[in-house]
Amino acid sequence: MIVGTAGHIDHGKTSLVKALTGVDGDRLKEEKTRGITIDLGFAYLPSEDGSILGFIDVPGHERFVHTMVAGASGIDIALLVVAADDGVMPQTLEHLAILDLLGVGRGLIALTKADRVPAGRLAEVSTQIRQATAGTALDGADILPVSSVSGLGIDVLRERLCSEARRRGERAADGRFRLAVDRVFTLPGIGVTVTGTVLSGVVAVKDVVRLSPSGLTARVRSVHAQNRPVEYGRAGDRCALNLAGEGIAKLAIHRGDMVVDPSLHEPTDRIDARLHVLPGEPKPIGQWFPARLHHGAAEVGARIVLLEDTPLSAGGSADVQLVLSRPIAATALDRFVLRDVSAQRTIGGGHFLDLRAPPRQRRTLERAALRAALSIGEPHAAFAALLDVPPFAWDLSAFARDRALSATKLEAIVTTLTPVIFAAGEERIAINPAHWQAFVAALIEHLTAFHAAHPDLQGIGREKLRLALQPRLPAAAFALALQHADVAGSVARDGAFVRLATHALQMSPEHEASWQKISPWLDGDVRFRPPRVRDIATALARPESEIRRLMKLSARMGLVDEVAHDHFFLRTTMNEMVGIAADVAAQATDGRFTAAQFRDRLDNGRKVAIQILEFFDRQGVTLNHGTLRRIRPQYIDLFGATSP
Repeated sequence: MIVGTAGHIDHGKTSLVKALTGVDGDRLKEEKTRGITIDLGFAYLPSEDGSILGFIDVPGHERFVHTMVAGASGIDIALLVVAADDGVMPQTLEHLAILDLLGVGRGLIALTKADRVPAGRLAEVSTQIRQATAGTALDGADILPVSSVSGLGIDVLRERLCSEARRRGERAADGRFRLAVDRVFTLPGIGVTVTGTVLSGVVAVKDVVRLSPSGLTARVRSVHAQNRPVEYGRAGDRCALNLAGEGIAKLAIHRGDMVVDPSLHEPTDRIDARLHVLPGEPKPIGQWFPARLHHGAAEVGARIVLLEDTPLSAGGSADVQLVLSRPIAATALDRFVLRDVSAQRTIGGGHFLDLRAPPRQRRTLERAALRAALSIGEPHAAFAALLDVPPFAWDLSAFARDRALSATKLEAIVTTLTPVIFAAGEERIAINPAHWQAFVAALIEHLTAFHAAHPDLQGIGREKLRLALQPRLPAAAFALALQHADVAGSVARDGAFVRLATHALQMSPEHEASWQKISPWLDGDVRFRPPRVRDIATALARPESEIRRLMKLSARMGLVDEVAHDHFFLRTTMNEMVGIAADVAAQATDGRFTAAQFRDRLDNGRKVAIQILEFFDRQGVTLNHGTLRRIRPQYIDLFGATSP
């Protein structure tokens, strides 16, 4: 269990920790000279059952509140220290507010220097404390008079802390590994070492981890937990990790970084969050309000984007968007604290909701419903709620990453909710069964209406169909959805066109016979520069209008495409030319190529090559930027072979 001190400067926090553990938390020369704690101090207390209590001693001076926030993140129980001679002071109240904002729900109150004042003063200060803690997480917490000098009450406080540790037990460690770095240093003969509190999961010797947000990869050479060598550290431990790897150096790692399971590395600089403003804040929070965000041991500039029409007043709570000056490593539902830019006061705090918040359309009803779902703490319930709000589909892998869920937890969600899942690359897009059945019905209905309105067309473009349906699936997941057993029997794909399986264009025997005579003129060596309608009509001694009608019918059936007026290419040739264009782009600088480069590969003349490329532009296969074009990968199979 990790115990974190809190309280005003010179109220005896460091002396109390030393009396409890025998360890002096002030490790810096300047701290000992000035007699105040500047940086975090650490001490450890073995208990009779073999467990070890870790103590984080934080500064009480107002100039070092940011360091106090770093120490308070990840603690299990707060030890609020109030000196009997001074009573409740400004930093007492600010530290108490920060503990509340960080969600520290358990604590004890040490009334220090109790041997210096009469009993009446102890009662008076105890009353002050009760008034200050009313309505906070420490409301009703036991107040224990102690003296670090005489030893008064030290044994009682030590036993109470050990009892709390026994009652609390170990933290659950089934999440993915995260450690918030609060110190970085090098040791002779050992190398780079980071220390911090393990927020979730387990780390073991030889594990591969990532430094986030930098993305550096490291190997864990050794682990110390509660100041002793171990094979692994787990959630709730104070750990020191000796790291090695390419680029791993003291200057490459900073306080505020996270050491994480490699799958969790996905820094963010735009977060939707729930913000509570402290009652004492003098002015309402307006749009684009500047602040300093404290999360774990990280401190970063932030702007507050209001998601409602009115400013956020003192004591109020609301969903906001936080736009950060640089990315941080975070997990959904993590707690944060906001302080003013001059570092003189704490404004408020709350918890993160959506780590991938959009810069636009952030105030819609759909976004509000999404944030409400993401605010649910229990993963099963949260994911079930997500699948029931627009867009009615969610990436399971992203959800697990942003909540640091283990594979076991994730599969338990799948077992409980039984969603329909489409695994496309790293994504696992999930839809609940009810919305999936609605999707299938809407798909069939849309295709039926399309065929009724356009009986002479082979089908609707896959991308156009995807954008017309809810849930709106990502392109790769939508392609897989068309192959699902609930869909495949009713729907067929012709390249990138989609149609009902019962819908088909057929030629009459007369037209089929004519097509067999025409198609060779479009194939073979001349396929990249086929003759036009007039030339084919002349060669076959047939009316031009007859050849044109047949070619139009063939185009509707997906056999040919009219690239320019009366200039038809076989569908197979179109697919081949898309492949050639993609190959030219792959070999070109930045994936952009010229018409001349494409023409040289086809050997069909500049005019025809440009007509083909302009046709590709219209179909979305290419994007034209002046004299350069690039391929749009999602349309590369537009002219592919027909597949059921």
